[in-house]
Amino acid sequence: MKKENRLVYSTDRGRIKEDSRPEKRREGDGTVRIQRETKGRKGKGVTCVRGLPGTDAELKLMLAEMKKRCGCGGALKDGVIEIQGDKRDEIRALLEAKDYKVKLAGG
Repeated sequence: MKKENRLVYSTDRGRIKEDSRPEKRREGDGTVRIQRETKGRKGKGVTCVRGLPGTDAELKLMLAEMKKRCGCGGALKDGVIEIQGDKRDEIRALLEAKDYKVKLAGG
């Protein structure tokens, strides 16, 4: 089996752009689940939003809108939107206004 030698950085051109791969489209089961989690975060709570359909680019736009609405930070990890703090009510109102079926999961 032949190893592929890919150039990542060159001193004359700088960083080499990654090859364009098609974005992965995520499909949910029709229900968006909002859950508060603290596990593995040293007691700090985050609100996790799972089940939103769309590509990573679309989810990043949704993340930006949620962060703006809640006035806090957040991240997108493996198709799960994480918002800092317990912001379940604000996120639920935002998603229901966009006609998503929302369920509060967990505690």
